[in-house]
Amino acid sequence: MAAGGTGGHMFPAQALAEEMLRRGWRVKLSTDDRGARYTGGFPHSVQIDEIASASVSRGGALARAAAPFRIAQGVATAILAMRGDRPLVVVGFGGYPTIPALSAAVALGIPRIIHEQNGVPGRVNALFARRVDAVACGTWPTALPGGIEGIHVGNPVRGAVQERAGAPYIPPGDYPMSLLVIGGSQGARILSDTVPAAVVRLPEALRARLRVSHQAREEDRARVAGFYAENGIDAEVRPFFNDVPRRMSEAQLVISRAGASSVADIAAIGRPAILVPYAAATADHQTANARALTEAGGAIRIPESKLSPESLSEQIRLVLDNPEGATQMAAAALSCAVPDAVERLAGMVEELAVKGQR
Repeated sequence: MAAGGTGGHMFPAQALAEEMLRRGWRVKLSTDDRGARYTGGFPHSVQIDEIASASVSRGGALARAAAPFRIAQGVATAILAMRGDRPLVVVGFGGYPTIPALSAAVALGIPRIIHEQNGVPGRVNALFARRVDAVACGTWPTALPGGIEGIHVGNPVRGAVQERAGAPYIPPGDYPMSLLVIGGSQGARILSDTVPAAVVRLPEALRARLRVSHQAREEDRARVAGFYAENGIDAEVRPFFNDVPRRMSEAQLVISRAGASSVADIAAIGRPAILVPYAAATADHQTANARALTEAGGAIRIPESKLSPESLSEQIRLVLDNPEGATQMAAAALSCAVPDAVERLAGMVEELAVKGQR
């Protein structure tokens, strides 16, 4: 398997790794140093290989100029590794760290598949869509390049999420309530700028019952935590929560970016959500990710252009002051889940492996 350096790519890869191990497979993961930060939850039997790669569209001029050489180095390393221990199948989850493994698979004629989590493919998956044997899609419909047919499997969720799938929802009421704020690996600053100010604007009786779990970038952590403390709001602020599934299952409301994995987790557990798609995402793919939840009534979508402390506070209040409506939102979110997504994807992988051995 090969996955890029964000949770959006790594979490579905982790889910597939868990499933393939259950089926008796041996699993290797190819990623870079960024992706390696997300491997703590992977089963210990998964071999993690860090291989050089780079993006030709990020960083300064020097970094972009050096990117092709780093990619070539990574491809050569991957080819040598696969010649020594030839895999039956290579699965790519997107992100530039997948380029070496997928390129090596193309060069060596190894069966290969990509899983695209978003409603609009990322650059790397769009590049390889014509060079793989199958394209599995998480969000449906997926705007694939012309002539490419995808198979809808859904977005696999990790075992920790599956354990909380469909957990009973406790509607808002006159008792302590939980608000979970998760920003994803990119663009979380706008939530750190907006959510605390929105919470402060809530009616005092409602605000006093709230317990906030807020994921903020390290550079924003002290500022966000200080603001909550100064305004008497019970809040825990961290750059990363290792127990998001538990916190989500206990939340009365989730405020989140619309990354594919976050949307899949919200649907699997079944929680009302306010989604703020990342405006700078490639081809506005986060808006596409949010579509199913919002159209089903499980989430409220607020475009960045319309996000303000006032508008967000009003939407938070509308959910938390309406237990019946919040319960309906939770059920609607759950209706968007694809509980067997990982089994579907694993089935495609095994089918491809069988074909490759004929």
